[in-house]
Amino acid sequence: MATRASAISKSHPQPSADETTLAKLGYKQEFRREFTPLEVAGLAFSFIGVVPSATSVLFYAIPNGGPFAMVWGWAFACPFIMCIGLAMAELASAAPTSGGLYYWTYSLASPRCRNFLSWIVGYSNTIQIITGIASVNWACTIQIIAAIGIASSDQPYNTTNRQLYGIYAALALSQAVIVSFGTKVLARLQRLYTLMNASLCLIIIIALPIATPPDYRNSANSALGEFINLTSWPSGFAFILSLMAPLYTIGGFDASVHMSEEASNAATAIPWAIVSSIAISAVLGWGINVSLAFCMGTDLDSILSSPIGQPMAQILYNSLGQKSALALWCLIISVEYMVASNCLLVGSRQTFAFSRDGAIPFSRYLYRINRYTGTPVNTVWFDTICSLVIGLLTFISTEAINAVFSIAVTASYIAYMTPITTRFAFKNNFKPGPFHLGKLSLPVAVIAVVWMVFMIIVFLFPPNPQPTTQEMNYTVVVLGGFMFLAISWYYCPVYGGVHWFEGPISNFTPAIGGENRDEDLMSEKEQRDADIYVSAVDV
Repeated sequence: MATRASAISKSHPQPSADETTLAKLGYKQEFRREFTPLEVAGLAFSFIGVVPSATSVLFYAIPNGGPFAMVWGWAFACPFIMCIGLAMAELASAAPTSGGLYYWTYSLASPRCRNFLSWIVGYSNTIQIITGIASVNWACTIQIIAAIGIASSDQPYNTTNRQLYGIYAALALSQAVIVSFGTKVLARLQRLYTLMNASLCLIIIIALPIATPPDYRNSANSALGEFINLTSWPSGFAFILSLMAPLYTIGGFDASVHMSEEASNAATAIPWAIVSSIAISAVLGWGINVSLAFCMGTDLDSILSSPIGQPMAQILYNSLGQKSALALWCLIISVEYMVASNCLLVGSRQTFAFSRDGAIPFSRYLYRINRYTGTPVNTVWFDTICSLVIGLLTFISTEAINAVFSIAVTASYIAYMTPITTRFAFKNNFKPGPFHLGKLSLPVAVIAVVWMVFMIIVFLFPPNPQPTTQEMNYTVVVLGGFMFLAISWYYCPVYGGVHWFEGPISNFTPAIGGENRDEDLMSEKEQRDADIYVSAVDV
């Protein structure tokens, strides 16, 4: 009997705390938990990618306040961003699952509307991440063109839309190959990604002021106290529009949430990854903006209209010279590529989770784990194809493809604020996890939601009060189109989600839908597995 019990124990080891928590949420363990808490935090930080992300959206801050908006806009926005992160961290600690946002929404909302709200949040989150992949790869494409511009010594390098899309597609396809690797490889890569991101931040903060010639150095008054408005909006509203830069840069901090089922000690590691990534990015990002403000000179028009085609590249060129600027710019491109790879990694896990619950077309093909890599390869390539389709906007206009930057923010805020709101707006049995704010939960959530609603409205405005067709903000068109399709698919007669979508589907034990979970479910399953094993041995 003792020998048999020992054999049972070895063949059926006790589930870890993470597996037990996941089972209580209704899901079986399907991924390998290879991400350590530090690697999860590193993923969250490198997903933000402070320097390359800030580089991508510098054109939002410079015309809407200049150095003043870069420095003080960042400082103004970060506390509100932290409130969003803290509110989400509480939810992530209570229910660490890859589905994250739409799972929380379903479990906290009223039975009358939870199916619809979960559907909307799931699709908003999916759209956010896929457009995030597209926006980062588009930014990387522009940065590669800027590198050519730096190398060609101020001679403009003209590219066709086909060439731009070719570079964009090559980036996306190569990243899909990398992200198809096993979890262990992807986890170890986060160490390299984190090191390069942190190093790049310190180089900009320390080396740029040292190397900048006197002609391009600004006084404290010019860098920190002079508001320069190059738009037709009133200065106050222009400053608000400049906040797109920090909000896009320190965005997507739900990245670690979607890696919950591959992280060890997820209930603690995931919330701290969210909070720490925001805090570190806020401090480093502010330092970078201060450094740029003192080293960019006063001719903002020449920076924006640079033949290189990228404001940050022109600033580095002025300060470092051609060779050093090109070397640093290549490092920025490399880190941007890593950010895009992590976007695809995180997006594939969100798509996997949503297809696990049957909400996405072709879910039966997407909800699969590759037997060789142990990862959802199908969803990696599905997200890649979707981002390639979005990239076709480059053939419409530059403004249309640039809309993916603001879509990534607005769609994410729709997905973020819904579960935060449902936690307090509906009667539910929310039980905090190891990370919780206590009495501060409600005021932090209120600040976060009000801020997100306000900024969603702001980001639908064009860059000028009387825009031409080319200057229009196409966010409302593209995001509205995506959401229209999602809602139409839900209410489609006969085949729509309203007829069959029941929210998250348990593939382990009944865990959702208002049912009281039996604390002994895991032990019962273990005993049942043991009985099956004993029977097999006896036979």
